[in-house]
Amino acid sequence: MTLLLINWGNVGMQVFYLILSLSILVILHEFGHFITAKWFGCRVEKFYLFFNPYFSLFKKKIGDTEYGVGWLPLGGYVKISGMIDESMDKEAMQLPPQSYEFRSKPAWQRLIIMIGGVVVNVLLAFLIYAMVLFVWGEQKVPASSVKNGIWVQDSVLFDLKIRNGDKIIAVDGTPIQYFEDIQPKLLLAKSITVERDGVSSNIDFPVNFIERLVESKRRAGMLLMQRIPTYIGEYGSKDSSNGKKAGIQSFDKIISIDSVPVLFYDEMSSLLAPKKNQSVTLQIDRKGTAVSVVANVNAEGKIGLPPLSLDQYDSLGVFKLERKKYSFFEAIPAGISMALGKLKFYIDQFKLILNPETGAYKGLGGFKSMGSIFPTEWGQWEAFWRITGFLSIVLAFMNLLPIPALDGGHVVFTLIEMITGRKPSDKFLEYAQIVGMVLLLALMLFANGNDWFGWGKGK
Repeated sequence: MTLLLINWGNVGMQVFYLILSLSILVILHEFGHFITAKWFGCRVEKFYLFFNPYFSLFKKKIGDTEYGVGWLPLGGYVKISGMIDESMDKEAMQLPPQSYEFRSKPAWQRLIIMIGGVVVNVLLAFLIYAMVLFVWGEQKVPASSVKNGIWVQDSVLFDLKIRNGDKIIAVDGTPIQYFEDIQPKLLLAKSITVERDGVSSNIDFPVNFIERLVESKRRAGMLLMQRIPTYIGEYGSKDSSNGKKAGIQSFDKIISIDSVPVLFYDEMSSLLAPKKNQSVTLQIDRKGTAVSVVANVNAEGKIGLPPLSLDQYDSLGVFKLERKKYSFFEAIPAGISMALGKLKFYIDQFKLILNPETGAYKGLGGFKSMGSIFPTEWGQWEAFWRITGFLSIVLAFMNLLPIPALDGGHVVFTLIEMITGRKPSDKFLEYAQIVGMVLLLALMLFANGNDWFGWGKGK
């Protein structure tokens, strides 16, 4: 496979995509609060992208509202008059209530203002997924067409006795329809059904499977992929790999390495690993002509040989690629269905985090983990929008958690008021806001500490 070089160019592009994605999500989330507050006659004092302690990068007052960009990229906020929020403006709350203030509005209006941001994020996710399907369509690989089985990418799967060439035909008793469904299902699996040499068997997954993935430093990476034959794909224009230098050409097929026959890329990996910083002789089939090439192996045990594209493997019959285009009106229900599926998947993962036995909490990540899932090259807009759609779902769900300082905490207090007819005191709301902010700060520190120092691993 192509040698992955992590450089500041790649990281910089991921940072750009992350900031762009979060900016879109935060602005639209806060707009949900802003527009509903305006509908009900509340005064909105501030509308900020990112937080601005001590100073702002940009600010401009239009009417009653100051619009600005802060320097601390941890979210954003709208400050609504008469509402106890992260600004902790106690002096204003001690003055008599005004008609334009949040606290003066009926409970049902305050409830709508509180859920406005979440509603916008959900609608945004529906729209993003619908437009992704409309513009790019969808392509999937039927699991039944992957005749060479899987290529295991993680040692944890090897420890569970899953092998290259196995065919995963069911997860928790449910048959696998598309190959792309396997990895997310594995993260939640209790058992899988594997076919090896025509014989089916069940493999049980440990309850701490995710914990073991985290400890193997495999958080969001590829656990497995289709087992692919040794055809060489196209080199990038800036590719400087040893394979390209040795004269190995696109669509060459590697037949052997130092006279040892190979059929698949995973077999090449095991033969090249002992040859680090050495040279090997490759026998190649080049359009029916046998060619011998000497190539250098780098310090990671790789030559730098790109695989074919999915379309090319499809044309060779390695597996089948199903493509589906959506009209505008077909894309809308399909996008909604996709977003709801992503929401269910995230909720299932969240349940694992709440169960200490799974060790899934050790996989909580912060900005570094979020950035790592974005593309490393300019122009990968389909991937960008798919990730942004998923993050919009995550933002909506997390904001509905019943934690003070989040929208969900305010919603809970408002619902209690609507049911009991008694409004919590301003002093209670102040203390609850402080507790919520401390909890969120601790969670943020833990998640980012996991990213950089592996705090959750206990090592």
